[in-house]
Parts: sequence; C-alpha cells; structure tokens
Amino acid sequence: MEGTFGPNSERRKQIALALQRQEGASCHLMGVLNVTPDSFHEASRASSPEDAIETGLAMWRAGATWLDVGGESTRPGADAVSATEEEHRVVPVIKGLRKANLDGFISIDTRRPSVAKAALKAGADLINDVSGLRDPAMLSLVLESKCGVCIMHMQGTPGTMQAKPSYTHCAEEVSEQLLETARALTAAGHPPNLIALDPGIGFGKTLPHNIELLQQHHLFRGIEGYALLWGVSRKSMIGLLTNRSEPSQRLAGTLGAAAVAHYEGIDILRVHDVDEHADLLKVMDALA
Repeated sequence: MEGTFGPNSERRKQIALALQRQEGASCHLMGVLNVTPDSFHEASRASSPEDAIETGLAMWRAGATWLDVGGESTRPGADAVSATEEEHRVVPVIKGLRKANLDGFISIDTRRPSVAKAALKAGADLINDVSGLRDPAMLSLVLESKCGVCIMHMQGTPGTMQAKPSYTHCAEEVSEQLLETARALTAAGHPPNLIALDPGIGFGKTLPHNIELLQQHHLFRGIEGYALLWGVSRKSMIGLLTNRSEPSQRLAGTLGAAAVAHYEGIDILRVHDVDEHADLLKVMDALA
C-alpha cells in the first residue's frame, strides 16, 4: 500500500538504485549540507537557506547523488536544538532544492520524527537517523511513508557518546544491532533495497573501534545485502591517524579513506567535499 506521503512507487525504485552501488560503478556521494551554526567543520555551515540551496545545487552539479540536509549538529558534546527550530532550518532548504531539481535525491539528517515527517512532505526521499530508529515513532514513520532510510549506530547521545565508549566485540555488537533494526523493518514490510546501514564512525567509538568497524564492513551486509554508508569525512579519526588537529586540515586523509571505500565496494560516502571526491573516483575508475 502506498504511504500517505513520501515517495511514490516509481520514486522508490529510483531511490533503491541511488542507494546500491552498481556493478563497475563508483561509490555514490552524499554531500553534507549543514544548516547549522555549530557543525564541527566550520566551512560546511550554511549561513542562510539561500546559501544552503546554492551550495546543494553546486554539489549535485559536481557529482553528488545525495544531499544530506541537517539542522542539528550531532558532533560530540553538541547541544540539542528544539524540534521547531530544527524544522525551521531544514524545511525551506528542502523545498528550495526540490523546486530547483525534481530528480535529485535528498536526505534529511534528523533524530526527530516530527522533523523527518515535515522533511518528507517538503520533498525528501530518505531519513538518515543517527540514533538508529530508537524512537518507535520514527520506525513507524519509515514504515508508513515507505521512504528510504539510513540506520546509524550511536552509543549514547551526542552529548555523552564520547565520554567512555565501551564494547566487548565492537564490530559484532554494532552490526548485530543495526541488522536487528533493519530486519524488524523488512519483517514489517519495508523493502530491504530502501535500507542503508551506517556503523556510526565517531559516534560513541574510540579510534580502535572505528578502525575495526571499517575493516569488518562485511558484517553489515547481512543475507539481505543492505547498502552500506561510510561517514568519515574530516572526523577526529582522520585527525588522529594523520596528526591533524583541525577539521580543515583533514581532506587528504579523508580522501585516503574514500579510496579504501572504493576498493572495498562501499555503496555511499557521506562527504563534505564533493568536488574532490568526484575527481578521486574518476581517476580510480579510469585506472582500474
């Protein structure tokens, strides 16, 4: 049965293709579009809806398949904003992007069902939930709308997640939790080809945890073959590996992770720098 809002059946087919990497093709790029004053990478912050729309259109032109619109910073220690403020930030941007481009794919980066619903009504195709559908209302929203969904793992909350992250077997625990949630969706009738999983690099993990999760990415596919998304762009993991303290200094290290993702068959890369990643992937494709 069609959802009462969100993508129609034809659009869902297109979303499925935009989540799964096709044979012989590069990773899909998801451009980070922050409509926030406090995201960890200062250069990624949009100062106004108009600025965000212009930036998003440029990302699409540069080769992004997806734009991930977020109105609340989820960096470690970030303060929460109200649902009303978050919706006020993201909905005009999504409406503007959709008006300018009917075909481009838009994701809403939110933990709140009310914001996600408003974003879907404004033209978003996918809910990117960093809390992994913990809120039953968010899970119900995904099922009702039959939209695309990215389920991310986070230990704790943005305000507490990096206090003392602890696991016995990190990759096994994180993958089992994500697969359990994804399988609950599919058991309830949600198409598995509309689901992507994200191990949540930096969200309640130490550097060894992050490395383990990326190296053991095969654990996240499941027999269903869920799409995999990596979000490592300019994060502290890259800074620790390269001894670069500022996010502005971490592009080269981020591109190194993207090269690994290309060879390992990862479906989607969530990135701040679409131009540079597109160039990297073009060269890698040509020399493969």
